[in-house]
Amino acid sequence: MAGDGKLVRVAVAGATGYAGAGCVRLLLGHPNVQLAAVGSRTQAGRTHAAVYPGSNCDHVLVESINAADCDVVISALAPGDAARQAPAWLSQGAVVVDVSADFRLKSADTFANWYGGPHPCPDLLSQAILALPELRPDEIPGASLLALPGCFSTAAILACGPAATHHLIEPEVVVDGKTGVSGAGRSAASAYLFTELNESVKPYAVTGHRHRPEMEQVLSELSGGPFSVTFVPHLVPMTRGIELTCYLRPREGVTLEQLRSLYRDQYEGAPFVRLSEQPVPSKQTSYTNLCWLSLEQQGAHFVVSAVLDNLGRGASSQAIQVLNLRFGLDPRAGLGGDTQWP
Repeated sequence: MAGDGKLVRVAVAGATGYAGAGCVRLLLGHPNVQLAAVGSRTQAGRTHAAVYPGSNCDHVLVESINAADCDVVISALAPGDAARQAPAWLSQGAVVVDVSADFRLKSADTFANWYGGPHPCPDLLSQAILALPELRPDEIPGASLLALPGCFSTAAILACGPAATHHLIEPEVVVDGKTGVSGAGRSAASAYLFTELNESVKPYAVTGHRHRPEMEQVLSELSGGPFSVTFVPHLVPMTRGIELTCYLRPREGVTLEQLRSLYRDQYEGAPFVRLSEQPVPSKQTSYTNLCWLSLEQQGAHFVVSAVLDNLGRGASSQAIQVLNLRFGLDPRAGLGGDTQWP
């Protein structure tokens, strides 16, 4: 419940995509939330359960969200759509939690460079908070516009952020990423056919992925100076999950035990970040809000592995975690921590 003891009324825009449907599922089981509305422009008039496999939500989908009827709008719309609708939602008094990319980048020019066109509402960029529950929790309470970092960005920032903040590493990292097919969303395309993906691994966006400027922006802010990232993702034949292997160059005299000690201190008490003495398979995070980290050393580099569920911690469950912090709720509310295995 909110600070006044009332249930938090939450609407989900884009409720029939993977991220939006994940939010709906979690909100239905949240003890402090009332699911106020679910939106879909293409499926309006049908119930969510009739449209999305496995859903037990009997709310009728609406074409547009009336934010006057809720406290929060979680937007899981395509890039650009949230920015076009956010001003109206905010003017109606709702908090906006954006799962898409519209408010992650501070620069409208950077957005235009990476997303192929001008930002629909650049005036809101300075108001938006990039919500990082473990590294910048104090910025979340009281904010009206909260942007979630991307799935790759979340993993990379959790993996590299503490070391960058405390200047234990040189301001440049190499990040090798693997992701499941659900990261491409529900849209049909030949590249995501079973026959194209099965028994194959493919690098993509080699010249630059859209999550790279997010990583560089946040790591630069945390370190207090320019920070560069070389990032190459790979598509692997699994449904969900992300694994990042990050290569960090330590500053002179910095040891692996210093790094491990820092990370233990940084994430002590963080319910959704866990440290392991050995690398963890991505499946160990399936359907959870967990991010597992392992820290090793090979030659002159620290090697940090991060795994998380791209649809969970990379999208829907992280949205619920941020909602909880925004309204002073138990960070674990509505979020189970147990892995479904295998």
